[in-house]
Amino acid sequence: LPDDVIGALVADPGITAVELTGSRARGQATPLSDWDFTVTAGDFAAARDALPETVRPLRPIVAQWDRLSPIWCYMLILAGPAKVDLLFDHPHQATGPWAVNAATLPGIDDHFWDWALWLHSKLAGGKHDVVASELPRMHEHLLGPMGVRSAPQSLSEALTAYRSARASWEKRLGLAIPRGAGNVVLAALRR
Repeated sequence: LPDDVIGALVADPGITAVELTGSRARGQATPLSDWDFTVTAGDFAAARDALPETVRPLRPIVAQWDRLSPIWCYMLILAGPAKVDLLFDHPHQATGPWAVNAATLPGIDDHFWDWALWLHSKLAGGKHDVVASELPRMHEHLLGPMGVRSAPQSLSEALTAYRSARASWEKRLGLAIPRGAGNVVLAALRR
């Protein structure tokens, strides 16, 4: 995986360096730990705009910018699943809670499954405090706007609440969100 990600990124001539960081680089990862890469670009704006095309050879199941990160972070879920975060050392203004509509529901779905996979990796690593602090944040930014009344107390509760809320919004909006990302993440959570 690291060679594939690095190879795809350095194919963009505007990207000058890619370095594996985080728990994977320190040798402290669990099997589901995310893969963090610090990415350096000569022209950040050009690299940022080209990134969806740059990562296409990786065939991401989910690919989107992190709305909440203090730096620019492009989040991917690859087959396996593997969560990959591409981190750029450029400040990013956090975006407020999702507004649910027909245009945003697919992005909300991707964001939820990325978040769920990340939280599952934290549970696998024994970081229950991280999960406990993230569930209210997930409620504020994603579940609450979807109509979930209170913050979930567990990842399992978040999964149930999200799928119920998504079904209600799909019916209300006349949409059917593809289940690919959810199916991949749920399979990993059952292992």
